[in-house]
Amino acid sequence: MLLPHLSQIDLAKRWRMSPRTLERWRYTGEGPRFIKLGGRVIYRLDDIEAFEGQQIRQMTPGTPRHQRS
Repeated sequence: MLLPHLSQIDLAKRWRMSPRTLERWRYTGEGPRFIKLGGRVIYRLDDIEAFEGQQIRQMTPGTPRHQRS
């Protein structure tokens, strides 16, 4: 069974970001898990969706809560 994969370019387009950001994230250990085969980097769709799920937030830290009068 073949799992769907995205290249760095395809993932950057999906998230509307620079491919260089994904390169930096790999270097710093951020971002989704990836597979490196020779010089080629690919991302499994399952890992992408898991990472996206981890990014869901209720509010941004440091944002003041709405105060009731």
